[in-house]
Amino acid sequence: MIAPAPGAPASGAQAPLSSSAAAAFCAIDFGTSNSAVALPAGAGIRLVQLEPGHDTMPTAVFYEAELGSSEGGSDRDGAKFGRAAIAAYIEGHEGRLMRSMKSVLGSSLVEDTTAVGDRAYRYIDIISHYLRHLKQRADRDAGAPLARVVLGRPVHFVDDDAQRDARAQQALESAARAVGFAEVGFQFEPIAAAFDHESRIDREELVLVADIGGGTSDFSLVRLSPARRTQLDRSADILANHGVHIAGTDFDFRVELEAIVRELGFKAIGPGGREVPSKTYFELATWHLINTLYAPLRMAEVASLKSFYAEPVHHARLMRVLHRHLGHALIGLAERAKIDVATGGETRIDLSLIEPELAVRFSAARLAQCIESDVQRVVATGLETVRRAGLAPEAVDAIYFTGGSTGLAVLAEAIAAPFTRARSVYGEKFASVATGLGIHAARLYA
Repeated sequence: MIAPAPGAPASGAQAPLSSSAAAAFCAIDFGTSNSAVALPAGAGIRLVQLEPGHDTMPTAVFYEAELGSSEGGSDRDGAKFGRAAIAAYIEGHEGRLMRSMKSVLGSSLVEDTTAVGDRAYRYIDIISHYLRHLKQRADRDAGAPLARVVLGRPVHFVDDDAQRDARAQQALESAARAVGFAEVGFQFEPIAAAFDHESRIDREELVLVADIGGGTSDFSLVRLSPARRTQLDRSADILANHGVHIAGTDFDFRVELEAIVRELGFKAIGPGGREVPSKTYFELATWHLINTLYAPLRMAEVASLKSFYAEPVHHARLMRVLHRHLGHALIGLAERAKIDVATGGETRIDLSLIEPELAVRFSAARLAQCIESDVQRVVATGLETVRRAGLAPEAVDAIYFTGGSTGLAVLAEAIAAPFTRARSVYGEKFASVATGLGIHAARLYA
């Protein structure tokens, strides 16, 4: 069941608005992996620069174990946000990194607490803390406090449970009000993402919105038309929705295993004909597990495996990576290689940070091979979305691609292949949802 009327302002007591505050609004794409904020700009919408040179910011908060200063991306409570939060974690600062906070909405965790040093934070307060940071950036950019907001929401915070889904939206609304928004509206993220496309069509279309981000691949079959574009409640235009937890970080994982850590002994055969133990390599390619490898006991464990290696250089390289804390840098190299070959061709992965002159070649063909099973699962999810609407692939008029991973030609082409009548339309990878929410906010608060 889809939540009713997300386009209307959310219910609840509202503080009186001054005339200037009533005219001020923004839109927030509070994403699982990244977030963005949109403001009105004349007759259009623009994005707020949340960090120097960046219109989007990782949805991440890092709480120092000891209260820090307000410099370097921190606030007075010792919290860092976005890229500063991730950098603090990678650099090994003592504290707690919180990511994917959106996923706790609708779960019993939302009111639970997590400990950081001698302090405890409720998860809902962590969400509020992050939203407050976004609002402060937007207020500063707008030159005035912003009293109204439209927030994006997934079609389902919680599958097959309307009450929990409604509670999730209420929790997000409460967090927005707690940071100073007096009026809160919602719009479905896939509808918002497709607003740009809807503004360009002259007839009704069935559009499969493919939002392929860092952690999930989400599909929504939506009805778009010139006659519907000004309607605030678009819940009836979402015909089906489905998703799978496969996306950009999974592809990076595959690339690192295929092209990088083989130079450290992954899949190598040892002296007794046994394959070198793979656990360390899987952890080295998994973002949130890398820091665990730097613990003294784990380092000693990996060092003790030297006899398993027929090529001592492989073990030496692996230990060098751990001693120098290069794990996250390797994931960055895997992601860069994926991007470099995304539309075809070949790249050279420079591994001189491990060993002078060490490098490997990586091609689009190898990328396609190593992510093939993941791609097929994503394709099946898109097809299942249309099937859930009781329709055949031939009924789809267009596929609208958004999200950071849609630049992978092998993925986009595979998704589009079964939809023989549909044309492929590409939105802004990182800005489609935020911009669409801004368009909706302008209609809602005009």
